[in-house]
Amino acid sequence: MVAVGGNALTAAHQSGAADEIAANATRMARSLAHLAGVGWRLAVVHGNGPQVGNLSIQQEEASAVVPAQPLHQLAAMTQGQLGGVLVREIDRLCGPGTAVAVVTHVQVDRDDPAFAHPTKPIGPFFTADRAAELARLWGWHVVEDSGRGYRRVVTSPAPIDIVEMEAIRLLLAAGHIVLAAGGGGIAVSRATDGGLTGVDAVIDKDHSAAVLAAALGARELYLLTGVDTVLLDFGTPHERPVHVLTPQEAAHHMEQGQFPAGSMGPKIGAALRFLREGGQRVFITSADRLADVAAGYADVGTRIESVPAAIASVT
Repeated sequence: MVAVGGNALTAAHQSGAADEIAANATRMARSLAHLAGVGWRLAVVHGNGPQVGNLSIQQEEASAVVPAQPLHQLAAMTQGQLGGVLVREIDRLCGPGTAVAVVTHVQVDRDDPAFAHPTKPIGPFFTADRAAELARLWGWHVVEDSGRGYRRVVTSPAPIDIVEMEAIRLLLAAGHIVLAAGGGGIAVSRATDGGLTGVDAVIDKDHSAAVLAAALGARELYLLTGVDTVLLDFGTPHERPVHVLTPQEAAHHMEQGQFPAGSMGPKIGAALRFLREGGQRVFITSADRLADVAAGYADVGTRIESVPAAIASVT
């Protein structure tokens, strides 16, 4: 199971133009195709933070001409947008029909406390003044994001269940590379009649990847981000990489504030969830180093596991 960040498809310095997304998808597809080429069965979850935020601005700006769509519909749109781009690039390398993107619904709890505390950054970065202006204009919540500027944040409840789970299993068993729960999935809740109702939220893709990976019985979860390795004391003179963590160490660092909610926090939380639910190992690294980490290079990426590999091989 590989989780690709939305920032891997639209970098912080990019505008989100179609050619930028396509070029980034090409680089990502090379890494995924390499893993498929050495015999891995792959399920992929992609993020959509920059893209769904950009789309929401387009909706607001055009609302005097056509009705703006709710956030759960924008999540569906970006699943199709980014899933389609990645499928085409993977198929270019692996052959037509290799990759399949599944429009995926993910159940959440409407009573989740997260609805009272928006934490998920979406869209572009703004200056403090511009962010405050947009917050007043459209009722946004905005926060400073890791020293890079200010962004809108939206509700991000925890995923409970993947609705299309059986279809995903069948596609994987048939040998496809399956893209599922794109953007964390379309957030839904169960209605009183048993049907599904859209919920305005953006689910964190790393947490959805952990749920999907556990349900599939995956052994390893790869969380791709903008850095090669998890850094402790990030942005300080004491900044340093860490290549191996136990779940206990990772949880301790998170309690100490090392991993902010809008940055590395969701990845560490998702990693711990996956390990609690039966996963063996989680790797956090950049898209460019995915193949190296998968090949076992010890000085690249960050590995989180209950029993370090060296000890496990002895016992």
